[in-house]
Amino acid sequence: MSSPAPIGTFCLVLHSHLPWLARHGVWPVGEEWLYQAWADSYLPVLELLRRLGEDGHRDLLTLGVTPVLAAQLDDPYCLRGMHDWLGGWLLRAHGAAGRSARAGDQALGGLAADEHRRASAALLDFESRWRHGGSAVLRPLVDEGVIELLGGPATHPFQPLLEPAVRDFALRAGLADTALRLGSRPAGIWAPECGYAPGMEHGYAAAGVRRFLVDGPALRGDTAFARTVGDSDVVCFGRDLPVTYRVWSPKAGYPGHRDYRDFHTYDHSSGLKLARVTGRGVAPEHKKPYDPALAAAAVRKHAADFVRVVRDRLTALAAQHGRPALVVAAYDTELFGHWWFEGPGWLEEVLRGLPEAGVRVSTLRGALDAGLLAGPVEVPASSWGSGKDWRNWDGALVADLVELGAEVQRRLLAKASLEPRGLGRDRVRDGLARQALLALSSDWAFMVSKDSAADYARARARRHAQRVTAISEMLASGRLAEAQVAVGTYDSQDAVFGQLDARWLADSADRTDYSVQYGR
Repeated sequence: MSSPAPIGTFCLVLHSHLPWLARHGVWPVGEEWLYQAWADSYLPVLELLRRLGEDGHRDLLTLGVTPVLAAQLDDPYCLRGMHDWLGGWLLRAHGAAGRSARAGDQALGGLAADEHRRASAALLDFESRWRHGGSAVLRPLVDEGVIELLGGPATHPFQPLLEPAVRDFALRAGLADTALRLGSRPAGIWAPECGYAPGMEHGYAAAGVRRFLVDGPALRGDTAFARTVGDSDVVCFGRDLPVTYRVWSPKAGYPGHRDYRDFHTYDHSSGLKLARVTGRGVAPEHKKPYDPALAAAAVRKHAADFVRVVRDRLTALAAQHGRPALVVAAYDTELFGHWWFEGPGWLEEVLRGLPEAGVRVSTLRGALDAGLLAGPVEVPASSWGSGKDWRNWDGALVADLVELGAEVQRRLLAKASLEPRGLGRDRVRDGLARQALLALSSDWAFMVSKDSAADYARARARRHAQRVTAISEMLASGRLAEAQVAVGTYDSQDAVFGQLDARWLADSADRTDYSVQYGR
């Protein structure tokens, strides 16, 4: 007997991203961010997908991995640092277990033992599956059709603020990097910060990008189908905010439940998180010990609630449109495990529970294959940031960084795109392009706007911009030998995108129309 037709399609999209952190500080800001997210989110989420794939699941979800994060997950320096970090986690858990035994604290002892088991399992997973980097873990999931992979511009710049040639260069460099690591070029991207300016779809089409994400308000909440953008064949998908915000929103969501592990409260002698949320406004010293059984019950409750919400939403959309429709929920991957300790368990419950409830689970590619496409739409300037506009990246708080980014682009275009053609690679101009792309990361402005390690963010943006200035001035004055030494020093710290070829920027300048300043 054939299965009944699904009531609709659900697409989960996860966005995995961190800026380039290697060799730019460790604690409290820097590499520690990478290692925590790696241990708490990337290891368990990819292990979950591997297990589901082994169970025969395909087309499960759409996973964005930015090129700059992928580079760190493959980088030998970062791999060594991650292995050391996991060993430190194991030692901290071991120490907490010993301390609890001496103090006769059974509650701490049980939590420390559980933490020791998790650290041991993470070490085993890392040593057995990650020795050759993240690409070796991701590629089987992509090749076997378990997931669809999204790419993006190399260093995750906020694209609406880029000159067309720089935008094209950053995107093509990112797509080429993903193809080099995983053997295929992504047909879809997670546009950094879901940033969009009218006309960008033409640049996407020229670069071979067929689909991208926008936030729901950019489509005025009409997210039931994918839509072609303007007069192009490029397709956009909009986040369904009523469903997405059920999990996580600027104000509420499942992770704030009283029985989940509290992200902000530490046992200071071990650095472990051993308390549960307990309640809003409860001081750290008054929070109750974490109880895995209570947390597991909350996971089951919230997974069932989410399945119900998705099913109800799809039922209503089908009635409204007269045919099965689409719900896209999109989140940062780092939510699952890092910010929300129980998140990977919730993910598994949902991915298994939705099909049982009559909902088709699919990738964005699979949704298009199923015909979930409507007519063209004009998308306004937008993002998924505050106000759903560009304020986090071009507002008054970050006016200095906007000016800095404009100067970086001016110098990059002057020194890297206007050189004679037909010459071999130029290591100095390659290094100039690398530092420019690092300076243009969207993270720096976002961190300042949100007052999250703002000093670090400004320092990083300025450091890379100053390097762009130094290289360009050396070139302008003919100090080539000095420029070569400087680039060698910079590259030893920023060992990323070694294949980056500044000559691509000249090609990008040829392809783009400088009279069209998208959204400017």
